[in-house]
Formats: sequence, C-alpha cells, structure tokens
Amino acid sequence: MSVVSGDGRAPGARHAGVASGDVRTAGSGPDLSDMRPDDWVAHWLPAAWGPYARLCRLDRPVGTWLTLLPALAALVQAADGWPAVWRVVVFSVGALLMRGVGCTFNDIFDRNFDHRVERTRFRPLTSGQLTLGAALWFAAAQLLVCATLLLAINVYSRWLALALVPLVVIYPLCKRFTYWPQAVLGVAFNWGMLMAWSDTRDVVPWMAVAMWLGAVLWQIGYDAIYAYIDLRDDRMLGLRSVAMRFGDQGRRWIGGLYAITLALWVAAGLGMGMAWPYYLVMAVIAAHFIWQMQEFDVRRPERGLRVFRANMQVGVLLIVAALAGTVPGLRMAF
Repeated sequence: MSVVSGDGRAPGARHAGVASGDVRTAGSGPDLSDMRPDDWVAHWLPAAWGPYARLCRLDRPVGTWLTLLPALAALVQAADGWPAVWRVVVFSVGALLMRGVGCTFNDIFDRNFDHRVERTRFRPLTSGQLTLGAALWFAAAQLLVCATLLLAINVYSRWLALALVPLVVIYPLCKRFTYWPQAVLGVAFNWGMLMAWSDTRDVVPWMAVAMWLGAVLWQIGYDAIYAYIDLRDDRMLGLRSVAMRFGDQGRRWIGGLYAITLALWVAAGLGMGMAWPYYLVMAVIAAHFIWQMQEFDVRRPERGLRVFRANMQVGVLLIVAALAGTVPGLRMAF
C-alpha cells in the first residue's frame, strides 16, 4: 500500500471511479481501490445518480448485508420462529438506509484524507464528483426517509433508533482520537439486533444483549482485518484503528475476539432455550472463524478483503442457527 498523490485529481474520461492515467501497471502491486469502473452503477444508473449511489455504497452492498443479517437473526430469535414479513421489510429498508447515512457522513468527514489513501482515492467527495453541499443535502434526505420508518415500529424501538443516529454520525471522527473506532462501528452496525427484540417483544432481555455484544466483538474482529489494508496510509495520515493497536499480533487479537463472540452466542442460545441444531450451526461458525485465521496474514493485508467479505457467510449461518433453534420443522431437518 502507498499513499497516493495529494492532488485530489478528479476522475477522467474512463469512469467516475477511475482517474485516467492512474491505472496500475503490471508488477506495481495490487490496486486496492474499493471502486470499480464497470460495475452495475456505471451500466444501469444515469450518470448524475452514480456519485450519490457510490456515496451511500449502493455499489458495495457487503456492509449492508453485514448490518442486516444479524438483525434478521435477532428477529427470528425474538419471534421464536418466523418473524412477521412486514417487520423483515422494515428492518431491511432501515439497514440499507442507515448504512447509507453512515457512509455519507464518513465521506463528508474524511473528504480531506480520502484522496491520499489508495483504497478511497476515487470516492465521490474527495475526487470532486460531488460538492460538500450536495453531500449534506443527500444525508438529510436519507435521514428524512429513515424518519418515516419510525412510524412502523413501537415507541421503545423509536427511542433506540434515535439513540443510534449520534453513533452513526460520530463514528468517522473516532479514528482521530482512539484506536478503537471499529468498536463504535460495531455498536452502531449491530444496533438493529436490539431493536428487533424491542419491537417484537417490547423488551430487550440479557440474552439479546449477549447476542449483540457477540456481534460487536465479531465486527471488531472482521473490521480489523479490513483495517489492515489501510494501516500504512493511516499511520502516514495520523489516523488510528484497531489494526494499529493490534500490530503484528493481529491474528491473536482477532482470534480471541472471535472466541469470545462464540462464547456469548452459545450462552445466549442456552438462555433462550435454543434447540440442539442451533449449537451444531455454532460449530460450523467456529470452523469458519478458524478458516479466517488461517487465511489472514498481517504481512499480506490485500488478502484480507476476501476474508472480510466471507463474513457474510457467518451472517447467513447466524440466521440458519436462529431458525434451526426455533422452527420445529427445521429442528427435525437437522
């Protein structure tokens, strides 16, 4: 990795995501930019919409799935089986919108850093595709749409939703003063798990909190893998992350976080009275975590992107575990 030139040049004729003359040559190392010139945004959306779609990361849905999947698992557990379809729809739309709000504010606060970081150098604000004013209006519009979802949830959940907004906004600033911004992100990303219980049962029991804490630690772990990609750039820019805190001991730290995650999820399952297939799926998740630690190497951070994305499989397994532990037909299937 290397910090790219700080001239903040805007993308050229190739595409809104790639500047002309900035394509890497063979042997110059992997291109770690997180934007691609030939994705569905470029092919299907009007050119004027593209920067906004990229600002809220519609072109990179991994973060949305990692937000939504644990919340869906919590909905299953809170409903002790199949959750109401309308509630699944509300939480799915909420995950998409709040992730977009978080990404928009992230790029607003980081616009003077992103053009100097290889992975983020082509993002809409830092590359000049959007103005700061346009980004602020877009953030406000997303929050307004989010506000309409409050009408679809109960009072308890509305207060929890309002408490989430400051966390989403301040997360991008945390990297300036703490090595643990990923902890703030984990709290915010997985907030929907608590709201799933508050909206379904009007209560958040200790088992729900244990599942949520496990998800927070899981996220710190997999986001640390992602943070190693930016480690060199972050050091040069004076920014902080858990990767910087973990250093060469990243595998040990992340493995420990994953172990505590599993312990919390198992304890929560016992508290909820999950059927035995739940623990069978937990064993599969444990095997997945072991695979991640075998694949992850702090000396080759570019490999971490594949491992990071593989955590979507863990999210799916979490839903399978919840269904297997609650739905009678699925219990028998196991």
